[in-house]
Amino acid sequence: MNAEQIFEFFPKLSVQQQEKFAALRPLYEAWNAQINVISRKDMDHFYEKHVLHSLAIASYIQFKPGTHVLDIGTGGGFPGIPLAIRFPQVHFMLIDGTGKKIKVVKAVAESLNLTNVEAQHIRAEQLNQSFDFVVSRAVTGLESFMQWTHNKVHRKEINSKKNGVLYLKGGEMDEELLALKKQYHVKITDLSAYFPGEFFETKKLVHLYPLR
Repeated sequence: MNAEQIFEFFPKLSVQQQEKFAALRPLYEAWNAQINVISRKDMDHFYEKHVLHSLAIASYIQFKPGTHVLDIGTGGGFPGIPLAIRFPQVHFMLIDGTGKKIKVVKAVAESLNLTNVEAQHIRAEQLNQSFDFVVSRAVTGLESFMQWTHNKVHRKEINSKKNGVLYLKGGEMDEELLALKKQYHVKITDLSAYFPGEFFETKKLVHLYPLR
């Protein structure tokens, strides 16, 4: 898969957005040669496994301008960087506990002139801010992750979907969700509904928001 195939799923991208998506792979290849943030094997499937996977969130929700999103455990910038390109009027804070990964995120954001991205070398537990949404790509078990998000989602809502956590995850999760359903509404979307291919057959997006 290449950048042009991404555009087929998101036909309303501006020329500037298309150029930024096309620039992603060369940028990450250059940085990956210095700091290994993406496995060498995965670089061959960069647009499918990293960019399009991240953009599944953009298929589920159209963030309104002024929305604030926190990406916990962003690694090299996923899903935050692709989402920031897709939603230039949304503010994204990308955090990770590994400093060299945040170094890459900052460099990529600067190269692409993503003024809506802020990156910090900080653990989620240390961050004292609240957001409309928290996003992530399976950095840990869901139960542990939801503990990290405690008090990080505020109640005032401006989007069509309820403020909460948008978690990209693969495989079975019934056991993980059993305890969480006592505290949260849980909506699961199969990514195969958005994108074809074997990679997406077992991938899901989990939307969790508090029972009120």
